[in-house]
Amino acid sequence: MKASQIADGLNQERFKDGKLSGEGGILNGLRHGEWTFYFRDGKRKATGKYVAGQLDGAWQWWRENGGPLQIGSFDHGIQIGHWKRFYENGQLWDEGDYENGSKVGPWTTFNKDGSVKLKKVHLPKLSPKT
Repeated sequence: MKASQIADGLNQERFKDGKLSGEGGILNGLRHGEWTFYFRDGKRKATGKYVAGQLDGAWQWWRENGGPLQIGSFDHGIQIGHWKRFYENGQLWDEGDYENGSKVGPWTTFNKDGSVKLKKVHLPKLSPKT
């Protein structure tokens, strides 16, 4: 079914076997509002908000084992703000900030034991001159 054919309101998406893969709102044929996605076993995979079909605001993802995968925010589909990613064991893998979809400022990468592996400072990308 094409997005334009989906009725506004609450919607459920399903895997081919009929199990629930996601649920949330539809507005004007696009994902809109809070959404939750699931693994085939029914465990939560991701939660966050859409605005007019684009990721917007805080999002969180989990691994199949239930542990965290990553957390971060979007502004109309573009990564912004502080992000964290995690190893399978739940230990923080890396963290830092995004600005307009690019890494900026200090980012720290960790080893699986929690010790610091790398620290790097990302300079803001210059916008092209008009």
